[in-house]
Amino acid sequence: MDSALRVQARIGQRALLLTTAAVPLTGWVVHAIALHKRLAATRKDPLTGLLRRDAYTARARRILARRGDTTAVFIVDVDHFKRVNDTAGHPVGDAVLAAFGARLTAWAGPRAAVGRLGGDEFAVVLELPVDRREQRLAQLVRMLHTPVVLDDGRTVDVAASVGAATPDVLGTRDLTALQRAADAALYDGKHSGRAVLATAAHTTVPSINGRRAGRQGTAVYGRAA
Repeated sequence: MDSALRVQARIGQRALLLTTAAVPLTGWVVHAIALHKRLAATRKDPLTGLLRRDAYTARARRILARRGDTTAVFIVDVDHFKRVNDTAGHPVGDAVLAAFGARLTAWAGPRAAVGRLGGDEFAVVLELPVDRREQRLAQLVRMLHTPVVLDDGRTVDVAASVGAATPDVLGTRDLTALQRAADAALYDGKHSGRAVLATAAHTTVPSINGRRAGRQGTAVYGRAA
């Protein structure tokens, strides 16, 4: 065999080895990508794209631990959602939930924890300095009371009740305690068109059917037009 043929043979053998080695590597990469997508799917709500409860909770606790008293916790309920489903149909109800998810994501920003807790209930944890609190709460209320435009051009009037709780007011960074207070504040202003900021009194409101209710002399923000 002359030198040219020997060189070609060596190149051919190296190419075969590289190709053979690349096959399992490529298969592993494809598997890893598929696994990543499946894991991401388990973390995200398929309708809204928001974090599911467990993923939201983990992220929310990290934010509270890092940012402390400059954070805020929000609970959001879509008002009269059953009526939307009953009168306009479930596809329209799904469109409303997806729109709320997109609005909360846009409002909160990429560093926040935004989750769908179930049904028409959402939660947000983000950094929110005291001097911007009133402005941001009013902005949120306006966004959540803007009609949803469907793909066929129809519009659906929507509204939401919002409760908020902050570590600096309640003296705790515990996510569960803050969410309970925010939930109580939400019911304090249910259907009022305002966001209600929890006070220490909201931590003592008795639970009714797993939800907290009562009126406590609250701070309210952003009456909807």
